[in-house]
Amino acid sequence: MKIELVNIHKRYGAVVANEGVNLTIAAGEIRGLLGENGAGKTTLMRILSGYTFADAGRILLDGVEHHPSSPADAIRAGVGMLHQDPMDVPQLSVLDNFGLGQSGGLYRRRRPMLASLEHLCQRFGFKLDPEAVVGSLTVGERQQLELARLLALGARTIILDEPTTGISAPQKALLFDALKHLAQEGLSVVFVSHKLDEVQSLCDSVTVLRKGRNVGELEAPFDADGLVHLMFGQQLPAGARPVVPIDGGALEVRQLSVRDHRLSLDGVDLHVRRGEVLGLAGLEGSGQQLLMQAIAGIVRPRAGSILLGTEDLAGRPYGAFRDRGVALVPAARLEEGMIPGLSLREHFALCHHCGHGLVLDWPAADSLTREQIAAFHIVGQPLTAVDKLSGGNQQRALLALLPAELTVLLLEHPTRGLDVSSAQWIWSNLLARRERGTALIFTSTDLDELLQYSDRIMVFSGGRVSAPVDAPTVTVQELGYLIGGRGL
Repeated sequence: MKIELVNIHKRYGAVVANEGVNLTIAAGEIRGLLGENGAGKTTLMRILSGYTFADAGRILLDGVEHHPSSPADAIRAGVGMLHQDPMDVPQLSVLDNFGLGQSGGLYRRRRPMLASLEHLCQRFGFKLDPEAVVGSLTVGERQQLELARLLALGARTIILDEPTTGISAPQKALLFDALKHLAQEGLSVVFVSHKLDEVQSLCDSVTVLRKGRNVGELEAPFDADGLVHLMFGQQLPAGARPVVPIDGGALEVRQLSVRDHRLSLDGVDLHVRRGEVLGLAGLEGSGQQLLMQAIAGIVRPRAGSILLGTEDLAGRPYGAFRDRGVALVPAARLEEGMIPGLSLREHFALCHHCGHGLVLDWPAADSLTREQIAAFHIVGQPLTAVDKLSGGNQQRALLALLPAELTVLLLEHPTRGLDVSSAQWIWSNLLARRERGTALIFTSTDLDELLQYSDRIMVFSGGRVSAPVDAPTVTVQELGYLIGGRGL
């Protein structure tokens, strides 16, 4: 299906998301959509897929003007969007989620629905248990399910918004093979990303947005330096990692045992020093998040000690950890880190206790918010709702909401879904905290990021945990073997 977006405009208050964007995507084409965070990529695709409405402009599908009134309306017209965080119902089974949106919904006869799911899984090499609860799946498996569902609904254009964030290398290879297969069958694919290597290996052409405008289009093969210059208007300097003295204990974990519905970690020992950066490597769902939630006081351990100084906080509530200088920045920014619908000002008022008792001091909150917006380069206003911010600006806002001084800062995928410039800024902020003595513990599926910023790395594989290894002494290949379970 041929897609034409003509002179698309979209504003959110004073923030310009799209300004006169023109974009044409041919049938059978895999089009990359590049741009730094806040460039307007996701907004443009949400307009095409019916999740939001343009202020002005036209959408043509195979030459026929169409203005979707909802995602369901867009899918009926043949346009489906696979979001960075899949839109599913975690409490339902794989088969029940697959049936959502189909004629008859959950009341469809299960046998033909099962046959359709199995056919699509076999076609693309997906291995999905129809009776498994979706909440037990990895991010990559949930993406596979959503892709199969969109195809079953008749989508002829598939939009993917940062789809490789948080999935394993084999799952990424499987996804790319499926997208190439779909393009060969004449479907249009829009691949929204900030990862140049993935765009270079997958896409036939690329469109670059900057500050809401289309600033260039290129055909494969692409020049990486040229793409970076289009995205940012300049070449980006390599980030420098300052040498910081690491001394004194910040956190000690002794024989910690913790479990959830999927796996258990047993007998974990760990000593983290002030100013140290500890990376946690492993496939999604291997236990990294479980350990971090235990250290933050969110999950109660079954046994063991969590020592901050000489005080054992194991079994204490989250507030006790927070009061001792422990903070967690979750990967699910809106679901766990912030409150959709509330403004930046309301978040700062709540987090920084602007007021007395139950009475909030709104002028003070407004002043603080404006200061933090400027200090953290957040593209937004005090009254901007946090769910209207781009992913990079949401991450900056989460960091701005943290207390100035922390003993231990835990971060789940701190640069997930961020462009190169935003990722460098995030790490410059984190390393500044490191210089003040904060111990950083972070998870990432990007092995290069782990090796670049970690002093030591722990590897997780199916609930097993390695002893920390010195990052300068390990290679990407060796790290990959450990993640696969070899040597653990």
